[in-house]
Amino acid sequence: MTGSTLTVSGAREEHLEAVLSKMRDFGVDFRIESDRITVLPARKLISPGKVKSELYPGIPTDALSLFAVLATRAEGETLIHEHFYEGRFNYISEFEKMRVRATVLNPHQAVIHGPAPLRGTTIKSFDLRAGASLIIAALAAQGVTTIEDIYQVDRGYESIEKRLQKIGAQIVRMEKQS
Repeated sequence: MTGSTLTVSGAREEHLEAVLSKMRDFGVDFRIESDRITVLPARKLISPGKVKSELYPGIPTDALSLFAVLATRAEGETLIHEHFYEGRFNYISEFEKMRVRATVLNPHQAVIHGPAPLRGTTIKSFDLRAGASLIIAALAAQGVTTIEDIYQVDRGYESIEKRLQKIGAQIVRMEKQS
């Protein structure tokens, strides 16, 4: 998303086969070693057409919003199909504030029209999954993005800003002003 190389230690290819395969379909490349996966900057991202949640070993439902962020950078339309749960597209309205063209088709499907020139703005986190995807979108956006109601993300990713700072992200936590 940010055009940087990222190495994830302790990642096991055999646990991520469907996710890595779909990322390859987008045009993302990897260097895979026994104890780590290095994600290399993509030259050009192309929509694979569809990303659908499946039971393990398929693409996990919790990863769909992250693929939606990737789709904002890809050429073409990407159908995000949430096979299991309804109403998980609340992040789409926040993407639209960042200048993403997207369409929610029904409670299980949305289309991301890419690529989008992500722009910083003030957005709101509605849940853990949405919050994580909004943070990634904000890191890739031009300008400053403020994400409100981030407490949802804190439940699943304690001190996420500190971990992201360690890999070079320009992110700060602001105290809520009353």
